[in-house]
Amino acid sequence: MSSHSQLMAPSTSLLLSKTRSHNHDGLNTYRFSKRCRSRQILCRAKTTVSAESESQFSFPTLTTVSIPFSQLKDKNADLSLKIDEGFGRNSLGILSVTDVPGYSSLANLPKEVKEDLEDPHSRYNFGWSHGKEKLESGKPDLLKGSFYANPILDTPTTNPSLIQRYPSYCGSNIWPRSALPELEVAFKALGKLMFDVGLMLAYHCDQYVSKGMKIHKDEGLKPILHRSRCHKGRLLYYFPSQQGVQDGNSISSWCGWHTDHGSLTGLTCGMFMRDGREIPCPDSAAGLYIRTRSDQIVKVVYGKDDIAYQIGETTEILSGGYLCATPHCVQAPKGKGTAGIERSTFALFMQPDWDERLNFPQEIHIHKELIPSNVALTFGEYSEILLDKYYHQKQ
Repeated sequence: MSSHSQLMAPSTSLLLSKTRSHNHDGLNTYRFSKRCRSRQILCRAKTTVSAESESQFSFPTLTTVSIPFSQLKDKNADLSLKIDEGFGRNSLGILSVTDVPGYSSLANLPKEVKEDLEDPHSRYNFGWSHGKEKLESGKPDLLKGSFYANPILDTPTTNPSLIQRYPSYCGSNIWPRSALPELEVAFKALGKLMFDVGLMLAYHCDQYVSKGMKIHKDEGLKPILHRSRCHKGRLLYYFPSQQGVQDGNSISSWCGWHTDHGSLTGLTCGMFMRDGREIPCPDSAAGLYIRTRSDQIVKVVYGKDDIAYQIGETTEILSGGYLCATPHCVQAPKGKGTAGIERSTFALFMQPDWDERLNFPQEIHIHKELIPSNVALTFGEYSEILLDKYYHQKQ
């Protein structure tokens, strides 16, 4: 097996393990006691917490609001309360879907692909990416590697001008068919399943938002995502460290604080491994953290066989602030017994087409240092602005 295949094999096992049987009783739900009745778009907290401060606190752990798949697929079900609790203005910006048929046999993904699978022209948004992304401090993110591909369309377009202008979305997939042939099938199967469930969730998000604002035909979240060619799957591999993770006292030690800029992000539960074998996470404090609207940091958990979905900034824009995105990060395991621990997970970024028009509100709280208020940009234009911030400029 090549060095590339050796790198991606543990993550591929994550993908393959999610294509077997599934049986889960669902999650307990956490409900916020307060409701935000204001029609004003709330500004996400910008306060930062230093690594030194983070190490002094023990953050609360909350279980995501959950929706059983049987309810999600029912278009007549009123899930407004669940959507409000999970995605509304006073929420964590995340909820999970339980009991998805066929899911538990499908999600343990890759970790092996390098120079021959890199695509600098797309700003490393197709194929393999390691050390290309910049977060928080502006330094390269060397703690994790990613494999990107569109699980719905191998070739979104053949238009040369579009490929040149929007390479991050319009480029073609790069599969390691010789080194790791099973990756493509597993990646597409898991991505398509998460996409289909995400569309069901988007339908109920539209029903919720329509109670507060008018949504024109074909302008809701579901139709926008259904017609998009821009969806992107990301297989993440967090590298092990023989000395443990540097800056381990920080809750963003494995993935820096950021807010997804797409519409919906589907997430599998992380898989921890050592020496090629799956193990329980050795540190209960490790995992996903979210900063709430009130500037509180909380650890968020959901079931191993659940699919979690987070709201992205684009949905916040299109919903007029009725659905809100939240900053989040990932903390690495720390303490004794954590050296050599690796983590794999899969994310599906569901987002509008590159030519979908976004109308930014007059009072904008999202990247206001980059984007003026009361303007209209296509999703492609908006994304390129953000990619310029997080990646090197196109050569």
